[in-house]
Amino acid sequence: MGKFTVLNHPLIQHKLTLIRDKHAGTKEFREIANEIAELMVYEITRDLPLESIEIETPMGKTIQKQLAGKKLAVVPILRAGLG
Repeated sequence: MGKFTVLNHPLIQHKLTLIRDKHAGTKEFREIANEIAELMVYEITRDLPLESIEIETPMGKTIQKQLAGKKLAVVPILRAGLG
């Protein structure tokens, strides 16, 4: 089995409570599910490797960080994750 992450962030837990409420409508469910997905992306990408690159700014050259490696894709595994 691959690596997985358990998210216990208070905002995610709060929003899960909102969409689990039987009074939550379809529109509200979709909006909150999207918000949860956005919060999850921040958490699951926290440890992505970075590399240093040199860029030129209006003030001169500087060393900055960018994501190392290939392009990243985040894919929901549940149909509800597609909103």
